[in-house]
Amino acid sequence: MATVALRSSQGKWVMVCTIMASAMAFIDATALNVILPSLQKNLKASGPDLFWILNAYLLMLASLILIGGTLGDKLGRKKVFMIGIFIFILGSVACGFSSGATMLIIFRLIQGIGGALMIPGSLSLISSSINEKERGKAIGTWSAATTLVTMGGPALGGALADAGLWRYIFFINVPIGLIVLFFLTSKVSESKEETAHTGLDFYGAITIAAGLAMLTFGFLRLPAVGFIHLQSFGSIAGGIVFLFAFIGIERKSSHPMMPLSLFSNLIFSGTNLLTFFLYAGLGTGMLFISLNMVQVQGYTQLESGLTFLPFTFFMVINARYAGSLADKYGPRIFLISGPFLAGTGLLLLSFIGQTSGASDYWTSFFPGILVFGFGMSLTVAPLTAAVMGSVSDNLSGTASGVNNAVSRIAGVFANAVLGSVAVLLFSAALQKEIKTDTFDLQQKQTIIAQAANLGNASVPEGFTLTEGQKIKKAYQAGFINSYNVIMKISAVLGYTASLMALIFIRKKATKITPDNKQSLSA
Repeated sequence: MATVALRSSQGKWVMVCTIMASAMAFIDATALNVILPSLQKNLKASGPDLFWILNAYLLMLASLILIGGTLGDKLGRKKVFMIGIFIFILGSVACGFSSGATMLIIFRLIQGIGGALMIPGSLSLISSSINEKERGKAIGTWSAATTLVTMGGPALGGALADAGLWRYIFFINVPIGLIVLFFLTSKVSESKEETAHTGLDFYGAITIAAGLAMLTFGFLRLPAVGFIHLQSFGSIAGGIVFLFAFIGIERKSSHPMMPLSLFSNLIFSGTNLLTFFLYAGLGTGMLFISLNMVQVQGYTQLESGLTFLPFTFFMVINARYAGSLADKYGPRIFLISGPFLAGTGLLLLSFIGQTSGASDYWTSFFPGILVFGFGMSLTVAPLTAAVMGSVSDNLSGTASGVNNAVSRIAGVFANAVLGSVAVLLFSAALQKEIKTDTFDLQQKQTIIAQAANLGNASVPEGFTLTEGQKIKKAYQAGFINSYNVIMKISAVLGYTASLMALIFIRKKATKITPDNKQSLSA
């Protein structure tokens, strides 16, 4: 398939459409973290409900994203991309009209279906349309521009939440999505592999969707029911069985949706391991920073959103430049140093205790966010370019789908497992805080039961004003204790991602092609 120059008319429209569509999803994600306290209050959502609101979308995304990438390669990347955008718009409208936490969770599932078709199509269109020498620069441009477009997400989310207008975070997707659909229809040519096998790997698609869905569901149920329960242990075990079955199907299939030869490439395998650890730390860190700021430190939701501007600034300034340098010198140095710095930023953030609020931001959260943002800005474009550059254009949608699935599964895994750990740590800290107080056993159990709500834990009824103040202080101390530990774990995940790059990434790598042959590439 012929590719075009980044500065050509076709190249520019591909970039505009993929940037706007990706920004639609990123605005939704970044703003959602900031408005969680409003959702919890207005929809009367519990702590577990919050994790489901975040992860219901990721459940469908992780389950179907491989199918979305493969469908784009076979049926047409633009066509599948547009279908995904349309479904995402419908899901967003439904989310905006939700009247309760359960309804919002259901409609987030619809958003996830759209995202599974839309997200891999974005990078796949870039990789299949832009010539190879400019691909890293194109992906860096995409990273910088999507960050620039979405830099207002947290601030916008905070402002709308403070004004009681959190629903408009979902409604804003509608005009963006419609504009992208118009430009895709009129300005962008279709991209698909004419030589690809016309058949679809239905058995593989069903098996991987079932496996990822069960695995994700099992992790999500961990905080509520524990590991020794059919809903968690049974789902995780069932998911693993389906994944092994998927591997067997792909090995025998004449037209597999995920050629296993992809993983014979150390670059592809290593970058996906790096992605898993990095995005597990990123997702958990961002969530707990937002909850800590608003629910414990006393920041408004607007102030919480604005505090991430240093992170955004580095992403805008550095991402495109890092992508160009990765084209020239290779991605290895960036994929070692970037995650290491991101982990260091998370480690700095883990030492924050009780502060006086936003007035202490510059001496508390700012240094960690600065280092964290700088590390991520060195990583994103080289990482994506390394993944997409390790396969031929024919497999770009599949490669993008695999890498996006890994990043989403990492987020679900981290939110579910570390969310459960945070509740246990919070409960243990509360027991220690109230151990010497004069509460009877039943009162102590009532106080500790609020740990499931994490930073939104509220003083139960039936206590005096003096007792309530003691309990509130215990809640703050207990949450900060659990926050400190979770952020240190997130930092270790960042360092582990750096180690994966050190082990697996080399300047010279082989490129996987559809006929399983390998060719040397820089």
